[in-house]
Formats: sequence, structure tokens, C-alpha cells
Amino acid sequence: MLDLGFHQAAGLHSLTPQAELRLLAVASQGNTANGLETLWQICASLQRLGYPVVVLDGTAQESDDSPGLLHLLQHATWNDGASLNLGATASSLAVIPAAKGLQHLSRKASGDTRSPMESLLPYFRTYGLMVIHAPASTLGPLLTHTATVPLVVMGSGAAGVMTSYKSLKQIALHTGLPCMVAALLHNNTAAERRKAQSQLMTLQACAERHLGGPIRTTTIATQSPQELQRLALQLLENAGTMNGALAALPTSNLAGMPAHFVRSH
Repeated sequence: MLDLGFHQAAGLHSLTPQAELRLLAVASQGNTANGLETLWQICASLQRLGYPVVVLDGTAQESDDSPGLLHLLQHATWNDGASLNLGATASSLAVIPAAKGLQHLSRKASGDTRSPMESLLPYFRTYGLMVIHAPASTLGPLLTHTATVPLVVMGSGAAGVMTSYKSLKQIALHTGLPCMVAALLHNNTAAERRKAQSQLMTLQACAERHLGGPIRTTTIATQSPQELQRLALQLLENAGTMNGALAALPTSNLAGMPAHFVRSH
């Protein structure tokens, strides 16, 4: 459940920027709850490594009852002046509904010579990591002019291979970036691992033949904290960095900054 938090000192906190903001991207494919659960496990691993994480969830729609990124971009006043709560703890994860806001940024990206995500730096500069979770059609334009290598979580069977290929194609059309594709192993048996590796090889061959470049692949046992942490570290290594000029927000906006949403685990 998402809980609306309020932090009276948020205005002061927002004036203390991190040296840089690293950008991770995970393609949502609408295929399983397993991929979403893997995302939360990855974020939890990154938090345990000491990184303050904020997730812009492009699968969650903003609304008046559940304000999110679009409201922030519109400089809306949220819930009687609630401000950005930066008080997430190690046991919680900041998750902001962002479907409409990311689509808005995606549409604006055409023709720009800078990453559209840089416009978010003033709002999220107190975090160490921003994770964008969104459909590949939205991610592609957002990742232009970045070095971020997106993660695609492959579903099972031929349908999983086809859906993942479509995501790779949509991202490649906009960015030319390689992707990392992870196949999830739920039982981690030898037979399951062989099948997953065969599917990854099929996907890799299709990507090399039709998209003109290799992809990175891995298998992850979902019940193994060590393998989930390995995936988190690989994503961290593949993260782009946004460290452009962090202009201060207009004073009038500080009181109306959006509230911080916390997903408890």
C-alpha cells in the first residue's frame, strides 16, 4: 500500500543535493507479478547497499487521490501543502505514481539534445538512485542521451521471448542502447535453468540478426538473495549518471512539492 507522508523539513532537505543522481531503468511488460516483485527485491538490495532509492512507477496512474509525477511537473499543490518527504527508512521504498508524467516527458523528448530526465534533477537530487519502471515504448525516448542499460525481465515460454524482443526493439529504435535481459528461475532446477538459457539464446540470436547488436543476458534464481544482489550490482554498474547543473527550485514551489510515497515491505 502507498502511504502519503509529510515532512515539515523537506524544503531544507531539498537544498542539500547529492553529488550525482544515477539512473536505472526497468521495462515493464505487463506479463507477471513476478517481474514487479523482482523490481522491489532489486530496490531493497540497493537500499541495503546504502543507496537512497526513488522509483518512478510508469505502470501506476496519477490521480487526485494518488498524486504523482504529473502533479509535480505541473507544480500542483498537494494535499494542503504537503511537501516532499525524504524520510524513507531502510525498510521502506519511495514509489511515486508516474504513468502520465513519464508519458509527458517521453513526448517532449523528440528533438531534444539532452536527456528529458534531466528536468527531474531539482526534484530528486537528494536521492542516490532513480529507478524508472515503465513500458518500453515510454522508456525508449526517456533514455535518449543517457548511458543507462535497461533491464528487461523475460517471461516464460515462447510468449516471453516474443514480448521481450518487442521491448528490445522499442528501446533500440530510440536509443540504440543494448539491454540486459534476465530470465527468472522460480524453482532453480537444472531443467528450468537449461530451458531459460535456451530461450535467452533464441532471444539473443533474434536481437543480433534483426536489431544489429548483442544483448546481455543472465539467469536469476528468485529465491536466492545472492543472485538478486548480483543483479542489483550489475544494474548499478550499467546505470547512467545525471550530474548536470542543479538549479534551485523557485521558492514558491518548495511549499507545494509533492508528498513522498512509501511502499512498505
